[in-house]
Amino acid sequence: MGPLRDIETRADCERLVRAFYSRALTDPLIGWIFVDVAKLDLEKHVPVIASFWETVLLGARSYSGGAFAPHAVLHMKAGLRAPHFERWLVLWRETVDELFTGPRAELAKEHALRVAHAFHRRLQELPSGSDAPALSLTLHGPGATATSSGE
Repeated sequence: MGPLRDIETRADCERLVRAFYSRALTDPLIGWIFVDVAKLDLEKHVPVIASFWETVLLGARSYSGGAFAPHAVLHMKAGLRAPHFERWLVLWRETVDELFTGPRAELAKEHALRVAHAFHRRLQELPSGSDAPALSLTLHGPGATATSSGE
């Protein structure tokens, strides 16, 4: 594989989204949200999310949905917590960094951080499936010293 380049086309957005979901769907902390709760149909979802990122990163205006509402529904069912969002961000940043480099790649990570924080803040104001136990995330392995918990 040659040197990394920046995100430049819709195909790049789709490649990024597919690579991210290949990680997220099997992730031990958040995979169940996509598979068991959202019952995500990847072939329907990828074009929508690629349009979201194409709009954010390339100014395409191909996305016209409201991104928050589906997450509010998931929160009502599963009680989304800070560690879910943090894990999503880790997987997203790793995927972007693995595939791309440049100003749009940096924007993809910055925008994801803003969206995750805004969604988490808004979701805390809603009722949730909070019979779900509070989560605690402990990182293991080389160099893992951070511990994050619950809300």
